[in-house]
Amino acid sequence: MSRNRPVRLTVVRTEQVAPSMRRIVLGGDDFDAFEAAYRAMREPYTDAYGKLVFLADGHDYPDPLDLDVVQQTMPQEAWPVLRTYTIRWVDAGARELAIDFVIHGIDGGEGVAGPWAARAEPGDVIHLRGPNGGYVPDTTADLLLFVGDEAGFPAIAASLEALPAGVRALALVEVDGPDDEIAVTSAADVEVRWLHRGDAVAGTTTLLDDAVRALDWPAGRVQAFVHGESALLKSVRPHLLDERGIARADISVSAYWRRGTTEEGFRAWKSQQSDAVMRPGTP
Repeated sequence: MSRNRPVRLTVVRTEQVAPSMRRIVLGGDDFDAFEAAYRAMREPYTDAYGKLVFLADGHDYPDPLDLDVVQQTMPQEAWPVLRTYTIRWVDAGARELAIDFVIHGIDGGEGVAGPWAARAEPGDVIHLRGPNGGYVPDTTADLLLFVGDEAGFPAIAASLEALPAGVRALALVEVDGPDDEIAVTSAADVEVRWLHRGDAVAGTTTLLDDAVRALDWPAGRVQAFVHGESALLKSVRPHLLDERGIARADISVSAYWRRGTTEEGFRAWKSQQSDAVMRPGTP
């Protein structure tokens, strides 16, 4: 599948998995092309992601969609908006994949992805470019530590569910409240500690940083996965690297969003950060 020839998928069904999380299950004729690319990824990434392609209204696009052709032949206002989302799961037998969206309010919040997910119905069409990924749990580590908020939870959950028996994992996850806790099933020895922010605005608390600092640190080697709001880059990441002594090659860090900025503003900020993404295995 060409990098700039995204697959065309159809909404099969939607599920409200938590008050602030809506799952969109996708399928359709192009699922086989997606699944082939998914299986062809260089590593069995558990944080696999794709780029959803949101087309502008009022324009006729080439069919099949080719993003290179769009940029070469159409005005800039017609260029699609791309948004990166975790592939929550892939069911090859059912020919379906799922993507979980954080939803703010009835209309889905600002931007393009949340509102689209809030109103998505069976039969709606969306294009997806990818997939790719960057994290493979090292099951030889003494502890796999996962730290994140709602935005990072789909990748955390997918990683936990992929772990085999005999692996120890701890996840610290910040959400609004008890109703936003989502069950995870795993063969591994998994503990999920839910941190409730209550009425506080997402991205304003120190709950995750405090919880990491309060951990009774285990002996042996820890591999850490820290994904969510950009503040984690300035708090949890340096604590793990500098104070806990985790090797740089044993940490995966990625900012998914930034409080107080629009989606476009966040992407502009992220493009200027040399360390907004750290992949494990990179010294």
